[in-house]
Amino acid sequence: MPAAKKVSVKKTVLTEIDQSLSVWPHSLFTDYDIDLFLVGKHFRLYEKMGSHLLTVENTAGTYFSVWAPNAIRVAVSGDFNDWNTNSHALNKRWDKSGIWEGFIPNLKKGDVYKYFVKGFDESEHLKGDPYAVRWEHPPQTASIIWDTDYSWKDKSWLKKRPKLNALDQPISVYELHVGSWQRDPNNPERVLNCREVAAALVPYVVEMGFTHVELMPVMEFPFFPSWGYQITGYFGASSRYGSPQDLMFLIEELHKADIAVILDWVPSHFPGDRHGLYEFDGTHLYEHADMRKGFHPDWKSYIFNYDRNEVRSFLISNALFWLDRYHADGLRVDAVASMLYFNFSREDADAATNEYGGSENLGAIQFLQDLNVAVYGNFDGVQTIAEESSTYPGVTHPVYAGGLGFGMKWMMGWMNDTLKYFKIDTLGRKHHHHKLSFSMTYAFTENFMLPFSHDEVVHGKSPMLYKMPGDDWQKFANLRALYGYMFTHPGAKLLFMGNEFGDTNEWNFTQSLDWHLLQYPPHKGMQETVKALNFLYRKEPALYHFNFSYEGFEWIDADNSDESIFVYMRKGPKAKDTLVIALNFTPVVRENYKIGVPFKTTWKELFNTDAIEFYGGGIKNGGDIVPEEQGYNNQEFSITVDLPPLAVVIFKSK
Repeated sequence: MPAAKKVSVKKTVLTEIDQSLSVWPHSLFTDYDIDLFLVGKHFRLYEKMGSHLLTVENTAGTYFSVWAPNAIRVAVSGDFNDWNTNSHALNKRWDKSGIWEGFIPNLKKGDVYKYFVKGFDESEHLKGDPYAVRWEHPPQTASIIWDTDYSWKDKSWLKKRPKLNALDQPISVYELHVGSWQRDPNNPERVLNCREVAAALVPYVVEMGFTHVELMPVMEFPFFPSWGYQITGYFGASSRYGSPQDLMFLIEELHKADIAVILDWVPSHFPGDRHGLYEFDGTHLYEHADMRKGFHPDWKSYIFNYDRNEVRSFLISNALFWLDRYHADGLRVDAVASMLYFNFSREDADAATNEYGGSENLGAIQFLQDLNVAVYGNFDGVQTIAEESSTYPGVTHPVYAGGLGFGMKWMMGWMNDTLKYFKIDTLGRKHHHHKLSFSMTYAFTENFMLPFSHDEVVHGKSPMLYKMPGDDWQKFANLRALYGYMFTHPGAKLLFMGNEFGDTNEWNFTQSLDWHLLQYPPHKGMQETVKALNFLYRKEPALYHFNFSYEGFEWIDADNSDESIFVYMRKGPKAKDTLVIALNFTPVVRENYKIGVPFKTTWKELFNTDAIEFYGGGIKNGGDIVPEEQGYNNQEFSITVDLPPLAVVIFKSK
């Protein structure tokens, strides 16, 4: 990434607005900055917009700039002037940018402020700074003068990131909510800050073998039950989790342990809180004025106007900000389908159309393409991931080929079909065999990530364990088999916190995970299963090298619906990498079960979810497994093995 250019502070021309001498007319913007901003191509606005601690003419203070083109007056109001809305009015630039700016001497780090904005209709608004890097702790809503200075010590990670974060490497993501992964044990009501969380989280992630951590939104948001998905402070690290530097510390500690960090990012909508982006200058500035395009009926929130150049500059600058200033290794972009289609969650009769009469939001499509070009063009070794639930084609295809340019896409169809299958009583699974085999008909049309995310364990959907049928033993066996299937299916992996040890409650954002369950053998066995799968996944190239290519997968038997058994191969760059995976999804032991194999060499059992250490029954295939020179399942050779009940078994040639 090229170094940011140094920009000199220069004087601007005063407008006719009555200007207090307490605000000096200075600017960080060059004419080139303004040109880029107006055409939607300024992707480093955080270096100019917002509040910046500066020394001007030997006087320390803070420079402010804010976009409010339809306002007739903008002033800075805060604790430094007893929230006076008249004493510190900003200057409106003489150009067409709609930017108000000025330098206020003696304002220092930690001072609290808002923008007083008077609209063209004389309406008055007190707004937080859209570019503030720190905010007051909710329910307080003011911005805080702060910086993003940090002495980073993760150069080693950044150097090797392009290799370790590549698509031909293992990608196993641990998704978590900072506010509820672990609470203060002495005061369960207290949310730990990122620095405190790091002490336990980093060694845990390392021990469990995950390669990535995905943080649910850490940007400032007003309503805790939104989990961060309705953001007001896009550039601010949420004060609920400490200071910006506390979040940087957590990311740095993960990097030191060779763990990549993905941040959830929400450019799809924002809430209508009066201190936020909504009607920022008295008009629909960030949101679309046409509420068929600008209002989300499900979330009661407002949709960005992607047709507006300045809004695209804001959003793409925000994406780059987190990759730049916080050293994030990727962005998981939330609710992409809601951006792509005007008729998302609307009846066609109530939805807008594009200029050609279609339902696609062409401005959003252009924005997403511009976003991915900017991200991949400015940072080495990062990834963008689309949470996208529609059948929109080419989400992970290159922009130059007409795609959206994402690195990966959540495989929502796989997740839905898989959970529907596993919820079925084991005796009835033979009638729904296709729910699992179907995913391979489209598995390589995109670069897919297999998600069992927070969305699957809230709002009455039940925890993962209780989605499983049968008695307690069968529930745990089913869940171990589900994870065995997930880790051997092509695609990157994502598991939400608590899923790894079989939490018995739905996720509750107001309390810590139920860590006490690990004292019980079934839950400890579940955790050991996920740990072993992670390390096996990282060790065996067949499980990751061709995650997004037909070269890495071959069916051996997809048709044994009567016994609910599936057998397939995963392949790596070399023939010796090949694994044969057998899945038995009934509670019946299949003794002397014949499987076709591609090689005459001796085989061995490499992994078994029924192992005793996983709280399984301990049915295994010990010793060497010698193939017969008898073809089977369209393979040249065959082996005879025992398949444990409700289990996944992996074989490898010696």
